[in-house]
Amino acid sequence: MTDPELRRDALTGAWVAIAAARQDRPNRPTEDCPFCVGGLEAPAPYRARAFTNRWSVLVPGPPADAAHAEPDRQVARGAAEVILYSPDHDASLATLGVRAVREVVDLWAARTTALLERPEVAYVLVFENRGRDAGATIDHPHGQVYAFPFVPPVPARELEHATRGCPVCAELSGAHADGRRLVVDTTGWRGWVPYASGWPYGLLLASTTHRSGLPELDGAERDGLAAALVDVVARYDALFGRPFPYMLWVHQVPSDPRAHLHVHLAPPRRGADAVRYVAAGELGSGTLFNPLAPEDAAAALRAAGTGSVVAEAAEP
Repeated sequence: MTDPELRRDALTGAWVAIAAARQDRPNRPTEDCPFCVGGLEAPAPYRARAFTNRWSVLVPGPPADAAHAEPDRQVARGAAEVILYSPDHDASLATLGVRAVREVVDLWAARTTALLERPEVAYVLVFENRGRDAGATIDHPHGQVYAFPFVPPVPARELEHATRGCPVCAELSGAHADGRRLVVDTTGWRGWVPYASGWPYGLLLASTTHRSGLPELDGAERDGLAAALVDVVARYDALFGRPFPYMLWVHQVPSDPRAHLHVHLAPPRRGADAVRYVAAGELGSGTLFNPLAPEDAAAALRAAGTGSVVAEAAEP
């Protein structure tokens, strides 16, 4: 099997991962779930579990030798792991409860620390694709961790912007003071719809204390993150009375004082039955078009937490 490669885009200078072997990976198994106890990836009982993704886009190994490396092509060094949240096939972050989600947070932090100790790893991204609209190929509750040999462009831009002062701290204060975009305010964490959200019902979760990464969170802060995750995913599910798909990713740079740990949530729907497609005008321009005002999204999510019936957003 040919190792995955990183190739540099001649027009933008960005690295693109080419992993041809992933074309043959399983897609939505129709028989036994590999993540349930006794399955291929979980042979023994577990509570939360991490293991190497056998269809990885990043492979372990020493960093490229600078003297022999090609400037626009190299082996995609790093790691890709799967994080199983629970042995319960039908569970989610909304239903597991704070104690069980805290175990997931602890596992995220532990894998972040372990992966950053590898010489080929420069950045660790924790993420989840929930639901088939978000690209999940297995329905069992799980997320992933990618360990990159470079800092990817999106978190790199956030870090560069933070050299002029922490924008997450500023957003925390602004969302709290305004109140219209605030959705969750729990111990050590706040969740709000960003002022310039690119996604309908998109949310940011951030620690109210400036922490640079998951490993730096103390016990109370980890409990707070777990409680915030349970809260916001439950709100998503209550929004239209069904499990709501979302993409989730954690931005962190442990020990870098510019970084402020935060969690992005981006649902790929703009209504109960309306998919939010990122179309050519957005991809071609690099500018997202959001059909739902952030203040309206926040109001709907706040109401969802009270059990109110929430009307579907109007078509743009």
